[in-house]
Amino acid sequence: MLTLAEVEAVARAAHEGQTDKAGRPYAEHLKAVAEGVHARGGDDEQIAAGWLHDSVEDDALSREWLSGAALSRRTKDIVLAVTKRAGEEPEVYAERILRTPGALLVKEADLAHNADPERLAVLDEPVRKRLTEKYARMRALLGLTDDGRDGSATR
Repeated sequence: MLTLAEVEAVARAAHEGQTDKAGRPYAEHLKAVAEGVHARGGDDEQIAAGWLHDSVEDDALSREWLSGAALSRRTKDIVLAVTKRAGEEPEVYAERILRTPGALLVKEADLAHNADPERLAVLDEPVRKRLTEKYARMRALLGLTDDGRDGSATR
């Protein structure tokens, strides 16, 4: 099985050269999500999924790579659960996350970092407004009742 350090290295390499909407290195987001999972009491399988949560969705790693990787079935299931599919309705996406053991915590950490006001502040107003509404809607669909940045969201 890959260690967390090896998973981190794979994730960083897979997203090398990518930036987020604010122009920051994408690895900063991956690190923040993995740390957010840990801070919320997530286990090593969930932390590994935090590092890899966008890898398949962003085509940084293939489904075939994930399938053959030396990762637990649970980690693979979480990564696939939080991977949005083209044209997928938010309700369907949220239901898959809720059905997959351990996935909600990873998505909660992802949403918390995505909705961080400091991160959003550098975006122009229309983009900031659109993303804020998108993240709030997903939190509601997942039954998360606060903004989640402090790790104390209630479900």
